Amino acid sequence: MAAICLGTFMLLVDVTIVLVALPSMSGSLDASLSQLQWVADGYALAVAAALLGAGMLADLYGRRRVYVAGLFVFAVASVACALSPDMGWLITARLVQGVGAAAMFATTLSLISTLYSGRRLGTAFGVWAAVAASAAALGPVLGGLLTDALDWRWIFYVNVPVTALALWMTFRCVPRSTPVKDATRRLDVPGLLLFALGAGGLVYALTESHSHGWTSAATLAPVGAALLAFAAFVGVQKRSAHPLLDLSLFRRPAFTAAMITIAVGEAAVYGILPYTSMWLQSVQHLSPIGAGLVVLPHALAAALVAIVSGRWMPKPSPRAGATLGLFLAGLGLSVEGFLGPDSGWPALIGGLVLSGLGMGLVFQVAAALALGSVPYDRAGMASGTYSTVEQLGYACGVAVFGTLAVSTMGRSLEDEVTDPHRAAQALSGGGADSLIAAAPAGQRDALEHTLRAVFADGHNALALTAGALAIVGAALVLLLTWRTDSQPPAADDWEQPWEQPADPELQTAGD
Repeated sequence: MAAICLGTFMLLVDVTIVLVALPSMSGSLDASLSQLQWVADGYALAVAAALLGAGMLADLYGRRRVYVAGLFVFAVASVACALSPDMGWLITARLVQGVGAAAMFATTLSLISTLYSGRRLGTAFGVWAAVAASAAALGPVLGGLLTDALDWRWIFYVNVPVTALALWMTFRCVPRSTPVKDATRRLDVPGLLLFALGAGGLVYALTESHSHGWTSAATLAPVGAALLAFAAFVGVQKRSAHPLLDLSLFRRPAFTAAMITIAVGEAAVYGILPYTSMWLQSVQHLSPIGAGLVVLPHALAAALVAIVSGRWMPKPSPRAGATLGLFLAGLGLSVEGFLGPDSGWPALIGGLVLSGLGMGLVFQVAAALALGSVPYDRAGMASGTYSTVEQLGYACGVAVFGTLAVSTMGRSLEDEVTDPHRAAQALSGGGADSLIAAAPAGQRDALEHTLRAVFADGHNALALTAGALAIVGAALVLLLTWRTDSQPPAADDWEQPWEQPADPELQTAGD
């Protein structure tokens, strides 16, 4: 369990560890807002695009083998990130790093589901969820420590010794899994390429929309291409004897509820976190470690709830767990949406704690529901699907909220500067100090107060929108699972993995 969770912690830390280092990267490599978004989004997008293929490879060739390959690719790409001479190199290395992370992520849940059963499975999911929740929120703290003490490049160098430890523990402690013995089953390459094209086109369009506008050809063309790719992907999966994604999984209300829960939670809670970090550093003038510590209560609350819920809810209720988790997350985000020009960082703490409580439930319950709705030979596919939806939710959240931030701040700056759109892009990208320095000396104090008010209004719009999204998601999950808890399963329904015999080889080693 420690070997699996170490890899999980490392790959999820790298989703958010870059957030507090973005201003330092911007100054060091002269980055634009779009490039900074791609440093965060490129990794998540690569993870999402490669996860389904990694899940199928894990079922075909063994989960430990794919996990080890992912660790190695992740370490090599981390070194490439640290050595980046410019933003193009860094973004490319982050994409490769995401492919390695996908191989790790696609196998962690399926390994857990085959190593444990009964109440121990619920506890194991709780531990995994606590690690996942802690990693996402502790990333900014660790990034701040390394950026302050050393340099932003060390947020990538630190992955190398941790990867070496994870490799040693994996070879020593995690037994080989038994691959699916089916000579006709092959990796669905057309499906993998179509899904990657669809996900990439969608995230690209959302990320660049603040520069070109929603109605421009530069935005509509990749959106159209992405929709066509997704439609072709669905068609290929329906005709394939061995699909990359078995669409029949979504006939199970619990599985669909799990996908909605994790996608909405990631998009809402962590989609606005980069802009919260920008506010803390560029407006509140906190150091990177200070900005990371502000988020620490969220991490502690999420980890505590995930462990407790895993212990006491080994067979979780989608209505009680997923719905309540999204509602608390939405409530916490809404509390964060009332900043003023003179507000300080303590104004965020209550909302961060509430959203942490919600995400602790979301991580634990959604993962258990996703794996609990599929048969044993689809565990890798279910794990890959869950993780794909999670990372796509995060990537789309960062992109959409970036566009909302620029548009909201641009409207607020229309009467203040000659080019409000460009100023809004600079402000949302952490460039408040550069805007103030460019103003005449006698106007700088007034401009600083204006920018504080504009950024607060922009952040409020993001937080309230994200909160509404999470609450709507909670209502949708409640509606979808309204009768799930009270109705007995049909005779031909799949058994839950905690009621199945696990892989004998793995179960023996686990016991």
